Amino acid sequence: RAACPPDDERMQAFAEQFKFTPTPDQQRTFDEVAADMMGPRPMDRLVCGDVGFGKTEVAMRAIFRMVCTGRQVGLLAPTTVLAAQHLRVLRARMPDVRVELLSSLTKRKPAERAALLEDISAGAVQVVVGTHALLSPKVTFHDLGLLVVDEEQRFGVRQKDKVKEASTSVD
Repeated sequence: RAACPPDDERMQAFAEQFKFTPTPDQQRTFDEVAADMMGPRPMDRLVCGDVGFGKTEVAMRAIFRMVCTGRQVGLLAPTTVLAAQHLRVLRARMPDVRVELLSSLTKRKPAERAALLEDISAGAVQVVVGTHALLSPKVTFHDLGLLVVDEEQRFGVRQKDKVKEASTSVD
């Protein structure tokens, strides 16, 4: 696992897109996550807060930071509705990044799904937002650097074990 380099102008410009002035707690969390990602060990961090307290912004900054290193990101959500919401937000905020949705409920032809899995494996997809389908053995990342788990409490033991396996070498 390679640590993320210090933030550059791209990361600063991305952070400045945030529409709100961060609270001291938000800024501390942004800084701590950045420091974790730049450290020698894989980050294992839980970010908690009520709705509207900036958890998605913390995740987006981490995702963008990892994408800037050339590594891939997986964002695991418990429902297709939440995954689709993340997809829209990420695509709007990162228009130059290839962000795709992987869900068993997404209507794709078998050939389209196979092409998507091939693109993920080849590293052509930078961010994969998905439901439980993201944990399928059919999904192989070229160079996964970060795995974000939204609403971790809504996943079962089997899914959490798969996340633990992945987390030994990724943030």
